[in-house]
Parts: sequence; C-alpha cells; structure tokens
Amino acid sequence: MSPRGLDEDDVRVRPGRGSRPRTRRRPAYADAADALVIAVDRGRWTCRLGMDGTGAEVTATRGGDLRRIPVVVGDHVLLDGDVSGQPDALARMVRLHPRRSLLARTPDDTESTEKPVVANADLLVVVTALLDPPPQPRLIDRCLVAAYAGGLTPVLCLTKVDLHGADDTDLRRLYEPLGVQVMTSGLDRPVTPLGALLRERISVLFGSSGVGKSTLVNRLVTGAAQATGRVSGVGKGRHTTSAALALELPAGGWVIDTPGVRSLGLGAVTTERVVAAFPDLAEAAEHCRPGCDHLQPGCALDDREITGEVDPTRVESLRRLLRLRG
Repeated sequence: MSPRGLDEDDVRVRPGRGSRPRTRRRPAYADAADALVIAVDRGRWTCRLGMDGTGAEVTATRGGDLRRIPVVVGDHVLLDGDVSGQPDALARMVRLHPRRSLLARTPDDTESTEKPVVANADLLVVVTALLDPPPQPRLIDRCLVAAYAGGLTPVLCLTKVDLHGADDTDLRRLYEPLGVQVMTSGLDRPVTPLGALLRERISVLFGSSGVGKSTLVNRLVTGAAQATGRVSGVGKGRHTTSAALALELPAGGWVIDTPGVRSLGLGAVTTERVVAAFPDLAEAAEHCRPGCDHLQPGCALDDREITGEVDPTRVESLRRLLRLRG
C-alpha cells in the first residue's frame, strides 16, 4: 500500500518559548540607588552613588537584565542589594540608564560589531605629543570620526610643547578649520586652561602610548596615582592604565583616563553618522543622490561649493574623515 499524502495535520510543531517573562510582575527595585560607573576590572564594577557620582564608592556586579549587556565607565546604572560601600559588600547593577553619548570602537575596519569604551562623556580629548613620539594625524582623524559618530565634542591637546623644536603650526592648520579646539600642554606651563575646559564635564583622554597622557592626568587630578591604585584594588594591583578609569576633578566633573592605543577601528561608523556631525554641510548633503558617499563626482556638495553656499575648507575636512572608511 502506498503511503498517503502528507498534510498540515502530520506536521508536529513544538510550541516556541514565549517572549513574556515567567512572572507577570517584573522587579520594581523601589529601594535601588542611582550610581556612576568609574572603573571596570575582571567582573567587578566600581561605582559612585548618585547620578553625578558624588556619593560613596560601591563595588558591584551585573544582575537582572544587565547580565549580558556591556557596562562601561561613564554608564549610569541602578544598584540593588548592599550599597553600603563597606569592605566585602557587593551590590548588583540591575538597570542601565539611557546613554547620551558613546565612544566605541571595532577590532578593525572590516568588523561591524562595536565595543563600547566610555559612555556619557561630553568631550573626547585627543592627546598627541608634538615630539617623542611624533604626531599621527591619521590616528587623530580616526579619533575625530569616533567622537562625531558617538556624540562627543573632540578637543585636540598637544603635549610636550616645552621640548626643543616642538611646533604646533601644522597641526593647528590641519584641525582648527574643522572647528576643533586646540589646547597645548608642557611641563613649563600651567595646566589651568585645560582644567577650566574640563570643569563640570565628563571628559575622555585618548591617545597612543607615550604621549604624556598619564602625566597630564596627574597634573589635572591631585593625588591621581593614589586614587587609581585604590580604585583598582578589586583587580589586586593590576596596572591602572590597562582599562578606562574615571577620576574626579577638584573643581567638579570627571576625567576618564584610557589605555594607550595603536589603532581605532571604525567598521561600524556610517557615512550618515559622520555627516550629521557637520550641521553646516548636512542640509546640503540631503540633496545628494541616494547612496552618495560624498567622495565621487556628482555630489551635491560640489554644486553648493561652487555657488558659495558651503565652505570649501569644511567640505574637504569632511571628506578627509570620510576617506578613513574607504
């Protein structure tokens, strides 16, 4: 006897797992406390209570909905459990507040999955030595792209201006047309101007190894060396520049020191995110053909440049940054 034809009644479908939580009511965390993450080290997060981070220091781990979500320095979180800050006390981070900015990177330009580095920062201070080591304009450009794409305002800080032969003319000519504020630092001059710029803000110091970033942090934050050692205690003495670390400024605000970098992947940065950081050009770019990368002939920016509606210097600055994604 030949087998009969199959129909939908012969197909066994296992019911899928529903999207609803197992309990009808999710935890309210009515007694939970807001906190600012200031350090991360091997499964432990050092937090300061309060949205501004002015409260007691608490060690926490991830819990609730955050078990699989990356939490980085600068994040604002909700803490549950033991928030006393006493020795051996451990709280749980149970909720992540929305981020207003995010500095992120990819392993290289071929990857599209971003790794968050620092959250909720206002400024990205790109630290570059004028000499020893020599400046790396390409790395600076990549930092600017990451800042614009993440919602941070970039600042260029040129260090070691006190060395014989140091000259900031070329770098100023290259970056001031982009609207980037350029600061200088040297052992023979006060760090007050930079400190005034960072006051009451969350700022990230970013740059390659050897540019004088740690020296700058130690001059900005009194007792920074002792503070970094204390905060990294959960790591049992790990070197403090191996991960991002937030330090409170004497006049208010936070400065976040980051490890020295050799490269900065931009694989997840889209053309639209870069153009959006140039509001004076974004409106003109809306008249481009669909899919325009603003680098090929026929771009609407060329027409607006001819008619004087946009600044040619700004257009070239934008295109210099867009070429990094090529």
